Amino acid sequence: MTRRELDAAGITDPALRTAYTRCRRLNARHGRTYFLATRLLPVERRSAVHALYGFARWADDIVDDLDRPRPLEERDLLLRRLEGDLAHGLRTGGGDEPVVRAVADTSARYGIEHTLFADFLASMRSDLHVTDYPTYADLRTYMHGSAAVIGLQMLPVLGTVTSREEAAPHAADLGVAFQLTNFLRDVGEDLDRGRVYLPADLLAAHGVDRPLLEWSRRTGRRDARIHAAFVAAEAMTRKVYRAAEPGIAMLDPRVRPCIRTAFVLYRGILDAIAEQGYTVLHRRAVVSRGRRAATAAAGAVHIVRARYRARTADRALRAPGGSGTPGTSGTSGTSGTSGGSGLSGTSGGSGLSGTSGGSGLSGASGAALRRKGSVR
Repeated sequence: MTRRELDAAGITDPALRTAYTRCRRLNARHGRTYFLATRLLPVERRSAVHALYGFARWADDIVDDLDRPRPLEERDLLLRRLEGDLAHGLRTGGGDEPVVRAVADTSARYGIEHTLFADFLASMRSDLHVTDYPTYADLRTYMHGSAAVIGLQMLPVLGTVTSREEAAPHAADLGVAFQLTNFLRDVGEDLDRGRVYLPADLLAAHGVDRPLLEWSRRTGRRDARIHAAFVAAEAMTRKVYRAAEPGIAMLDPRVRPCIRTAFVLYRGILDAIAEQGYTVLHRRAVVSRGRRAATAAAGAVHIVRARYRARTADRALRAPGGSGTPGTSGTSGTSGTSGGSGLSGTSGGSGLSGTSGGSGLSGASGAALRRKGSVR
């Protein structure tokens, strides 16, 4: 499958193929939901998604690799080296790390703004010293770099049938929705790392503070105040999903099912959290294999239909008397009026959700792309 994806994307340089393959392995190992969603994208777009995910995962591992704990100074140095390597790679197409070479190539192919990567790394650096967020506004500032930019990176790869400017806010919102989902799901694990990503004002409104969370995590005991705060955090997150959802209809029709599927799968984590009584301080909520498989199967059906309609439209345009050129309307997989290339694939899973009746994967691949962001 890796060779087929690379061939379809027109990636022929052996070193680049190795770099993209490295990113794909990172996606497969760390992001089960996103990797599944990525498999539903048009084959020529998957490598770009893997590159975006791989880079985000690489940076996140520098900040929070529990298997190889490093002193703060070392993590800061490694992150700055990565930042310098990326800046060089974006200028020249090179880079010391394979993931940097792959993401630099993806950025050049799809015209992804370099500032999006700078904003992402700025949020990664803040994780080295910021341990909580007083208000939701403070958290949104952090999430611009850690999550919203992932959706914005994805847009040129996915392609849109509207202007990119119109689709961008929805793409950013989906990245944020995925990350907020992770914050609630991983609240216990993040607490172990000394961080609380749920806004302090939301917690305080229900009588919750860090010591209470730590007590519950340590003892395994529940508290009605914590339950109420987590219910409020879920409601806050669902509101962002609703803001993101109209964007899927703005995407290239061939990628909508993929993004919708990811959207449904990731939002399903909130369902699992609620079904398990908001016990996320004590165990991680996951979507069952059966539910993931059923959602992916439904997405695959919609993908077949979308690709059939795209081929039919292309044949009609090529037939005698047909008007226009294939693909310009966005139905064949080009970007329509967005100015993008119509390929979806930077890590953010584009964050566009589409119509509620679609089955697509939202946030596929990378959507996403960090443990505390949108990568799992």
